[in-house]
Amino acid sequence: MSIDLIAAVQAAGIVGAGGAGFPTHVKLNAKADTVIINGAECEPLLRVDQQLMARKAEQLLCALDLIVDQVGAQRGVVALKTHYHQAVAALNGALPAHPRLSVHQLGGFYPAGDEQVLVCEVTGRVVPEGGIPIQVGVVVSNVETALQVYEAVTTGKPVIEKYVTLTGAVRTPMTVKVPLGITVREALAMAGGPTVSAYAVINGGPMMGRVVSPESTITKTTKGLIVIPEGHPLLVSLNKPLERTLRDAAIACMQCSLCTEVCPRANLGHRIHPHKLMRIAAYGSLCDEKETPMNAYLCCGCRLCEYACVMGLQPWKLNGNLKGILGKNGIRNNLNAKPEHPAPFRETKRYPVHKLIGQLGLRDYDVPAPLDEGLRPATRVELPLRQNVGAPAQPVVGVGDPVEAGALIACIPEGKLGANLHASIGGTVQAVTETSIVIQA
Repeated sequence: MSIDLIAAVQAAGIVGAGGAGFPTHVKLNAKADTVIINGAECEPLLRVDQQLMARKAEQLLCALDLIVDQVGAQRGVVALKTHYHQAVAALNGALPAHPRLSVHQLGGFYPAGDEQVLVCEVTGRVVPEGGIPIQVGVVVSNVETALQVYEAVTTGKPVIEKYVTLTGAVRTPMTVKVPLGITVREALAMAGGPTVSAYAVINGGPMMGRVVSPESTITKTTKGLIVIPEGHPLLVSLNKPLERTLRDAAIACMQCSLCTEVCPRANLGHRIHPHKLMRIAAYGSLCDEKETPMNAYLCCGCRLCEYACVMGLQPWKLNGNLKGILGKNGIRNNLNAKPEHPAPFRETKRYPVHKLIGQLGLRDYDVPAPLDEGLRPATRVELPLRQNVGAPAQPVVGVGDPVEAGALIACIPEGKLGANLHASIGGTVQAVTETSIVIQA
């Protein structure tokens, strides 16, 4: 079964659907004692995984059993927030048929879905600095990824569709299943389109997502599209120039350490102290021989520090800049301490999601986005060759070739980390470039 599962997952082109995009056939080719399905849906406003768990609980638990067998684990756990009531009920109802599996309920805090936080919550283990869960014997998989594994093993279906939450300033917030490769604009039209004329679109969640063009395309890692009106405080924050961030830090940072108090990595016992790193901007020096710019590598970019700061400063943006400078200079992260226990009082420092949503100015958009599984037809798709961590897929089709939905159109380059790519619609290959393949129905 293990060889068949790995081969099926690789053939299907499955990658981390939660946003990371790591090739799943590589992740599952490991040994672990625990498998965790990440159903925490880390970001505010996103609604995909909680609804999939409620509707497809039995398939998800079957997928988890398959993964547990594959990695030789003793147990599998579905971790999700307590207030996902329908999902909790559905999973608990299906659990008796799966004796090795259990459900772990989490509070409504951010970032509960950060995989290092999740591992600590479920197992009590701390992933090393700059590390990954397998280093403490754990494999973590996203809900949608696990369901794709189930489909690949049971039916041979490749990844050609994606579940996406459409929310924010749209007429009818909803969660839909769409073909890969349609444009963001086409996807938003399914929710009735934006309700404002001037807006930006965030691909992902409001905390760790990025502003994208309406003409960009849906990929294997797209989880949500949030329409935000122009001038909204969230956009002001995301678009603030680095120069202004550094100037504000120099003027206003009072070293109160609130950013460090809420930092999820610091609360795991990792050696990152955002308030100390802010001293680079404030004083031109760290003034601390135990802290160096290298510590910025331990920042997970969750942006929580900004919303804990009474001055609205952005340590996360400074850390991102430091990481970029270190990388350009060829300096790699060498921090790999292995804390045996998380930091004291970690449980008391969890940041409530409802408070965060209010600070983000998104209360009006914190509404249901009901799942509609009816697949919308598409007449044209543009499929990026890189939808995963690693190398872009290598085209195996040419202009003018006819293809059916699900046909292999690009494969993993030999000897590289990557993922296969399949046609999301039937039609004719219209263009093959260095970055994408276009199919016309």
